[in-house]
Amino acid sequence: MAAVLAYVAAGLTGLWGIAHVLPTRQVLAGFAPITVDNRRVLLQEWLAEAVTMAGIATLIVLVTAVGTSHTTTNLIYRIAAGFLVALALLTGLTGARTSVVWFKICPVVLTASATLLAVTSFL
Repeated sequence: MAAVLAYVAAGLTGLWGIAHVLPTRQVLAGFAPITVDNRRVLLQEWLAEAVTMAGIATLIVLVTAVGTSHTTTNLIYRIAAGFLVALALLTGLTGARTSVVWFKICPVVLTASATLLAVTSFL
């Protein structure tokens, strides 16, 4: 059961990371006109969150599949949950305060994944 919850959390996080990349062009266009340097920084930050989510998802899948010690696996699940909560808080204090629906959904998705991982770490 723990592995299933971990894979669901990883899938949710990974898919949300991929979904983050898809509208990148439209997001950047929405900030026009901006300088080339500001466009690059915005692109970097937008993609950095997607890479972070994909990285956390990959870590969870690998740790779950490899089956390290129970203690190590649980520690990794808890650390990953902490990262996801931190991202959710950051988004909640910034992007979710805009009128963009996807920013409002993001903290919910990340918190749900973090909750699944936290629960998994205690099973």
